[in-house]
Amino acid sequence: MQEQFDIIVIGSGLGGLECGAMLSREGLGVCVVEQAQRFGGCLQSFRRRGHTIDTGMHYAGSLQEGGILRRYFEYFGIWESLRVRPLDDEFDIVRPDAAGEFAYMHGYGAFERHLAELFPHEKAGIGRYCAKLRQIGNSIGVETHRAGQLSAGGTEYLGASATEFIAECVADPLLRNVLAGTNPLYGGMRETSSLYHHAMANHSNIEGACRFAGGTQHIADALIARIRAQGGTALAGCRASALHADGRRITGVELADGTVLRAKTVISAIHPAATLRLVGQTPAIRKAYRDRINGLPGTYGFFSVYLLLKPGRFPYINRNLYHYAGGDVWDTLFDWQAMRPKAVLFSAQPPHGDTAWSDVVTLMTPIATEAWAAWEGSAPGERPEAYTALKAAVSEATVNFACERLPGLREAIDSTCAATPLTYLHYTGTPHGAAYGIRKEYRNAAAAHIPARTKFENLLLTGQNLTVHGAVGVTLSAAATCAELLGTEYLAKKIGNA
Repeated sequence: MQEQFDIIVIGSGLGGLECGAMLSREGLGVCVVEQAQRFGGCLQSFRRRGHTIDTGMHYAGSLQEGGILRRYFEYFGIWESLRVRPLDDEFDIVRPDAAGEFAYMHGYGAFERHLAELFPHEKAGIGRYCAKLRQIGNSIGVETHRAGQLSAGGTEYLGASATEFIAECVADPLLRNVLAGTNPLYGGMRETSSLYHHAMANHSNIEGACRFAGGTQHIADALIARIRAQGGTALAGCRASALHADGRRITGVELADGTVLRAKTVISAIHPAATLRLVGQTPAIRKAYRDRINGLPGTYGFFSVYLLLKPGRFPYINRNLYHYAGGDVWDTLFDWQAMRPKAVLFSAQPPHGDTAWSDVVTLMTPIATEAWAAWEGSAPGERPEAYTALKAAVSEATVNFACERLPGLREAIDSTCAATPLTYLHYTGTPHGAAYGIRKEYRNAAAAHIPARTKFENLLLTGQNLTVHGAVGVTLSAAATCAELLGTEYLAKKIGNA
């Protein structure tokens, strides 16, 4: 096996694969190493009872013509191979119990008109809200890239509160909840979430929200194929066990079997705390820095129930439904005392056969990761009865919640399977199975800011922990990491003009 490369990328989630695709496209010798037997991280799909089921990415935005995520996929050379299905014009539905349902519409004109019809007394505030989202979202748009920048401002809103901004725009309590109603997209919390994260997540979906047919694994497979076609190497089932260092340089990546790979530069696409563990104790990293990274809190997790449905029994719903048990959409974490979800996201996968009927539906409820901490050291399939019993109870409560709100769903269910935050931990290595990695807090944005550059001159970081969560955020972080090697202006223009 070749043991010398220009770049070694540790981890094959979306960010790691995108770094590998960009750098190999630009002529560098890349090797991606992945501890799992399959590439993809949360892009991975798995099979149950003949169904393909997605792990983590259920829909993504900015995929319309001219959208920034689509432009990146075009630059990677994978767009034509992706099976993309646009969501309905009413792509997200927010349903606070007893308050009706409210649609998020594709396109700012339609989005603004629809909400203004429902809340005519708030028309001016809705306009201000949309203008700000568009301003922040466009800061990373195609035209910005063509001008030689990955981002043109906007990051100052990392220090602004999403909740307070919405309240400044509109006074109607119900409309405030509607505008905040998709906060699980970015691990939203009333007290901490920034306007930047809120705007990026919602702007990209208003531009063009889509699902991927046939499982999101094919995105990872397409990126791996491009890396290999461009002369790169991709190794699955190869866990990085240590990073060898000499002073402030990484000299090698040791694999679990003892093989040491050499590279001019190493990019870690895993959690920063996990990266530090690979380095081990070294004078190059001060204890205060290590303690800060290890002490950064994570976001909440998700409990997911996958409903495998009987053929022709439940209509395919080409939009996402955000159900809330009460009138406060920020109050989302699973209620352990009542043993009931407070919020459930309903998202159907594009059907494999007859497009009129659903095959697989995912129910996701935000849940505290601490509840599962006692079993973190156990392996999938080998966890104790207490874990299995709790998983079954939460699964039943989540299914009941959804079936109470969706007539005909219960009768259509053939079987179910479920995933806890520990399942996400298994796929991503993120501490405690936090859904979005490190929690970003607007009051102290600098504390959770993780730059691509590290204390080592040839070790870079990438992934959702750097700046923004989600597919668009991870993609921009991957570009920022690669720009450290290729130059920002050069790379931004190459992508913008792809």
